Amino acid sequence: MAERWLDIIGIGEDGLAGLSGAGRAALEQAAFVFGGPRHLALAQAGARGQAWPRPFDLAPVLALRGRRVAVLASGDPFWFGAGGALAAHLAPDEWTAHPAPSTFSLAAARLGWPLEGVACLGLHARPFAVARVHLHPGARLLCLLASAEAVGSFAQWLCDQGFGSSTLWVLQALGGPRERVHRTTAQGLDLDLDLAGIATPVAVGLEPAGAAGLPRAAGLPDAAFAHDGQITKSPMRALTLAALAPRPGELLWDVGAGAGSVAIEWCLAGGRACAVEQHAARAANIQANAGRFGVAERLQVVTGRAPEALAGLAPAQAIFAGGGFDLALFEALRAASPVARLVANAVALETEALLLQLHASHGGTLLRIDIAQAAPLGRLRSWAPSRPIVQWSVQL
Repeated sequence: MAERWLDIIGIGEDGLAGLSGAGRAALEQAAFVFGGPRHLALAQAGARGQAWPRPFDLAPVLALRGRRVAVLASGDPFWFGAGGALAAHLAPDEWTAHPAPSTFSLAAARLGWPLEGVACLGLHARPFAVARVHLHPGARLLCLLASAEAVGSFAQWLCDQGFGSSTLWVLQALGGPRERVHRTTAQGLDLDLDLAGIATPVAVGLEPAGAAGLPRAAGLPDAAFAHDGQITKSPMRALTLAALAPRPGELLWDVGAGAGSVAIEWCLAGGRACAVEQHAARAANIQANAGRFGVAERLQVVTGRAPEALAGLAPAQAIFAGGGFDLALFEALRAASPVARLVANAVALETEALLLQLHASHGGTLLRIDIAQAAPLGRLRSWAPSRPIVQWSVQL
């Protein structure tokens, strides 16, 4: 059994007064106290205090294993705090946590919002686009931000997404003597509030308004993606994702990804994805699309040709082959991810013939999908058919 040597202490704007008896005792007994400069000042750590290195690194704490060490975090250390990062490197009996009310809890209490119905986002170190999937009328968001400048940037981002009429609450230094709550709108922020006077830490409460938000069903409009025409079109994408059956946390390989639309919608459904694309310009489009939809943290882009580009990738739970599918690629996919769900779409007759052959030998589901759209025909309208697509889905 390891010796308990580390205390992870949540501290708020009320400083020592807000600590529990156990938390205060742990802080007093610590020979070393780590935290941000604001936390160290609130805890009156004095000469024992050591500010986190930049960039953030746990190594100085881990190097003191066996000594009495305290780590300070804002409120609840396991909600966008250092607690999870530390616990991942330690045995459970090496540390004790002393949580305090999180900024989210304090903000919900000030606004009267039931916290279970609020999307809580840490945007102090993540792109604003992470919030995009949560933006829809009737939603409520609480967002942690890094600085006063970030509040202005976030409001401008909301305006750029069509949510300028959203109601914002700027919540400053909650739980302490500098606490302030100011209500405004995204488009009126600069007129209503002196950004230079905002005290940190700062959070924003948000009730989106002004746009409809992203649909939750698969098949987003093609125009929402940057592409050069090489994209799985919206109706076919919806059918493809239904066949892939995304589940939270699962990994998808999108092989021959084009614009990456299938991989991105997979990530929006809660999964992770690796998009493999041999053309550098298309790979750049995938990166741009991932950033636009706020899924860049969960989507890896590999520029290269399959199957060679698959080397070293973590095994996938699902694979989509949208182009360039042949027998060699099939065998490589089966060897690399032998329990994955595979969905392959074919337009060319040669690939269609291969899918017919593989269906005969390996089973699965084989569909021929014909889609036509209404289009002008002189003064009237008629059906403009797309190329028929054969789709094979199978458990490898």
